[in-house]
Amino acid sequence: MSSLEVMTEAEDSGPSGYAAARLLLLNGQEPAGPPRRAALARLTDRWLSALFTAARRDTGVHAAALVAVGGYGRGELSPRSDLDLLLLHDPSADPAAVSALADRVWYPVWDLGLSLDHSVRTVAGARRTAAEDLKAQLGLLDARPVAGDLAQLTALRTAVLADWRNQAHKRLPELGELCRERAARQGELRFLLEPDLKEARGGLRDATALRAVAASWLADAPREGLAEARRTLLDARDALHLTTGRATDRLALQEQDQVAGALGLLDADALLRRLYEAARTVSYASDVTWREVDRVIKARSARSRLSALRRGGRRAGPGRTPLAEGVVEQDGEAVLARTARPERDPVLPLRAAAAAARSALPLSRHAVRRLAAAAPPLPAPWPAEAREAFVVLLGAGAPTVPVWEALEAEGLITRLLPEWERVRCRPQRNAVHTWTVDRHLVETAVRAAALTRRVSRPDLLLVAALLHDIGKGRPGDHSTAGGTIALDMAERMGFDRADATVIAALVRHHLLLAETATRRDLDDPATVRAVAAAVGSTGVLELLHALTEADALATGPAAWSAWRGSLVAELAARAAAVLAGGDPPPREPAALGADQRRLAAEALRTGGPVLSLRAQTPPTGEGAGPEPVGSEPVGSEPVGPGPVGPEPVGVELRIAVPDRPGVLPAAAGVLALHRLTVRAAELRTLEPDDGTDAGAVLVLDWRVAAEYGSLPQAARLRADLVRALDGSLDVPARLAERDAAQPRRRGTKAPPPRVTALPAASRHATVIEVRAQDAPGLLHRIGCALEDAGARVRSAHVSTLGANAVDAFYLTGPGGGPLPEPAAAELARALEERLD
Repeated sequence: MSSLEVMTEAEDSGPSGYAAARLLLLNGQEPAGPPRRAALARLTDRWLSALFTAARRDTGVHAAALVAVGGYGRGELSPRSDLDLLLLHDPSADPAAVSALADRVWYPVWDLGLSLDHSVRTVAGARRTAAEDLKAQLGLLDARPVAGDLAQLTALRTAVLADWRNQAHKRLPELGELCRERAARQGELRFLLEPDLKEARGGLRDATALRAVAASWLADAPREGLAEARRTLLDARDALHLTTGRATDRLALQEQDQVAGALGLLDADALLRRLYEAARTVSYASDVTWREVDRVIKARSARSRLSALRRGGRRAGPGRTPLAEGVVEQDGEAVLARTARPERDPVLPLRAAAAAARSALPLSRHAVRRLAAAAPPLPAPWPAEAREAFVVLLGAGAPTVPVWEALEAEGLITRLLPEWERVRCRPQRNAVHTWTVDRHLVETAVRAAALTRRVSRPDLLLVAALLHDIGKGRPGDHSTAGGTIALDMAERMGFDRADATVIAALVRHHLLLAETATRRDLDDPATVRAVAAAVGSTGVLELLHALTEADALATGPAAWSAWRGSLVAELAARAAAVLAGGDPPPREPAALGADQRRLAAEALRTGGPVLSLRAQTPPTGEGAGPEPVGSEPVGSEPVGPGPVGPEPVGVELRIAVPDRPGVLPAAAGVLALHRLTVRAAELRTLEPDDGTDAGAVLVLDWRVAAEYGSLPQAARLRADLVRALDGSLDVPARLAERDAAQPRRRGTKAPPPRVTALPAASRHATVIEVRAQDAPGLLHRIGCALEDAGARVRSAHVSTLGANAVDAFYLTGPGGGPLPEPAAAELARALEERLD
């Protein structure tokens, strides 16, 4: 059956015929995309027209029109879209008859279960509503006739457009503010793992807002790629509606593979990358358009003052301030000078970008387009001026980002750095990461710009920051692949072989300090010597330390903390001592902290566990630190919450217990029972340093956060820990009971756990590394397995990043030395099976 036959059947058969024809259409009568959306709109038009025509005849209301507005008015009906309808009528019509007319149209729509956004107005009433409600006015800009008196609609459209254009200088700032508020609530579509295709910044709402700006005649959006970006977002929403059977705009993780398949894409990553590219186009067009709107409005407001100056004999100047050779500032943008000749100046794109970023100015879209069209490619290797301008661009800090986005929008970045194409808009399926790969690299350079005073070669730091993840998306380890790529790129940029080798080493080892500091025992000399051997020189170590911090800060709030920073700094200092020709200095006892020493002494005195809790609050000023939540040494009363202040973002929990078997699984199990999520943890054994045989004390430092609800009191945690240690609290049974009572959540299947024995990591202990999906009770299960195997945990280093746990355990056997290699391998295999 053809589309025309489907529509004719719908008209002849009433609601049931329309429903059947709609189903047939959505199941393949028309190609997906604009043809199907347009066909669905036409089909709906014919059905509603038949309803409206019959209702007008029966009610006697002839001076009326049925009008499609909003998305329906644009003919962009997705399978589960609302029908936005306006019933226009003459003010002289009988109200009862008009009400009956509306009911004859609305109720059949509701009976089919379709969502309906409806209103009944006169032309004057619609204008008044539009004047009071910006969203209503935006919907009316796309008004389209469905049936009835076209004169009514013509009068409305003429009036609404005239009102919109006359009031554009007032309404557009209001619209811009709505867009900014929505972006703050919904986030940037191009960086979200579960984006809202409509509401997130760069989504369909922003594309519609650009149409409204264009209709005002005050400014216009860049047209290149905008229609295709809009189509991409609409096609994805169509597939999402058909996949889920729901009117949803949020692309959840569990639906992405199905939506990708419906669109003929390889997988969910390919889908996200296409959506991110579309959102980037819309976002950049929005940036340019709203900047132009602001410029025009400010120019209009200043026109009278300029006229007065001219009348007074003072002539307004051209307002062009030189920034660099061939680059000037005009109207708050960096533009090309009149004497600029981009066709003869291959360095001009980088010089203009550097000048704009250094001056914290946007780079004019017209300038970028001219540079992209006319500037010849840079020679290889780049001349020194180009390399220096590139470093200036990277070192400008936050203003680098909009300038980089402008260059990327016109293809200049991939022309300069062809390797960038593989990381462009590449999603990172890790909740720790805030950005896509490409934006993370730029953000790392921004963070590194603030650290350049700490290093002797800031140019190498900035370039390494930009390239440190350039190997992502390629087979194998991205650090190893990235080091090879970065070496070639650095030499092409004009760095000599020695400097290019340093950049490559920084890229290859950019995870070394953070992973070692949080997952290895810094008391073990082998740990420090391995880092020193990998880095090779104090100069590289200095750069790597700054890169580590910049990378973590650009990753997201969960990737860096004062605690991680102190561990990395300590590791770097100890490695520097080795590189200077000495041995790793012993860790000072004072590094343990007065609180740890106090708790350890109290634990030895009482023979039981001692706890302290300290809330980690956002810094409020220089010297701001953790606030005490409560501490519970044995026999004292529980201490309540600390002073009123910023909301706690996490908790530092410290436990000291006389050394005995079962402490780690007991403590981890109690935390899981209290729904505390472990973000990081360290376990160490403290031997008495006073020459006595009082026995060792286990000190466990935890960084935890409440899964939901308020933080627990230290007294409750200690009481449960005492019961867990003496066996009166069956932690495994309680956790199993709770897990059985919770429904399983849908989601993507996590990769299986991986447990590895690392025989060369320490001479004093066997190191077992566990990589697994984080889950309540995971650390408890690991601790139980190690206890069952008879291994003693000398120290533990637990790190949770997003949904991934990476834990390292330093184990010794009954004699206090490392486990034999076969036993270590068997333990790793058994632990992996137990966690799977």
